[in-house]
Amino acid sequence: MKTAVIYWSGTGNTEAMAQAVAEGAGAELFTVADFSGSVNDYEAIAFGCPAMGAEVLEEDEFEPFFTSVEGDLSGKKVVLFGSYGWGDGEWMRNWEERVKTAGAELVGGEGYIVNEAPGDDDVEKLKALGAQLA
Repeated sequence: MKTAVIYWSGTGNTEAMAQAVAEGAGAELFTVADFSGSVNDYEAIAFGCPAMGAEVLEEDEFEPFFTSVEGDLSGKKVVLFGSYGWGDGEWMRNWEERVKTAGAELVGGEGYIVNEAPGDDDVEKLKALGAQLA
């Protein structure tokens, strides 16, 4: 199954998470800025973005990108992940709802969030989630 991991990271925390998911899935790894393909070329996709501002997706690169591909997620297996430094995960709950509304299968049933940097246990769980995705 052709799988992609597409992410945005400001501090490196979500990047570390993306690398773990990609390793577990045997997936191609892209930053949002580097992804020039089409999500239609992939059966499974993991998206990573930290919480920003008032618990929203990063607004300059990631949100416009995700909005542009949201309509193409129906029938695809999707993993969501990201880090946060405050709040209670509202941004992830909202994102999960968007993915489900788009008709995608949310692997694991919910997104994976980490407060600040992922620890060794998080990395192992993310690799396992990547394996589930693939």
